[in-house]
Amino acid sequence: MKVILLRDIETLGQTGEIVQVAAGYARNFLIPNRQAILASDTNVAQFETQRRQHEATAEREQRGAHQQAAELEKASLTAQVRVGEGDRLFGSVTTQNIVDLLKEQGHDIDRRSIQLEEPIRELGVYNIKVQLHSSVKATVKLWVVKE
Repeated sequence: MKVILLRDIETLGQTGEIVQVAAGYARNFLIPNRQAILASDTNVAQFETQRRQHEATAEREQRGAHQQAAELEKASLTAQVRVGEGDRLFGSVTTQNIVDLLKEQGHDIDRRSIQLEEPIRELGVYNIKVQLHSSVKATVKLWVVKE
């Protein structure tokens, strides 16, 4: 029986491939678990249409992410913080603080897309990585200075 895979299955193939499997495997496992659909002419045509639409949407999102990354690369943020003895910060600069600083400059970024290796607890200049898309990253320069 020929089926179209809806998900990557390690032993069979990648999403979108048409593969030959045993009829019982398809009827009893793949199709009920929504991992595959029967490879009829209408299903193949419908799947190809959906795949093209998905690829077009993904490419549009990626182009938008590249444009946003170019804008973010130009941005420079300054976080003014209170410090104690030895220029140690009270608390730390968090991802939410960085999101607020970006919003002030007109960039709408999700907090979860900011990647910090460790909390920022000292004064200085930091390069902050922002994951905008699965294949697009931007680096923003953050200056942490005394208040």
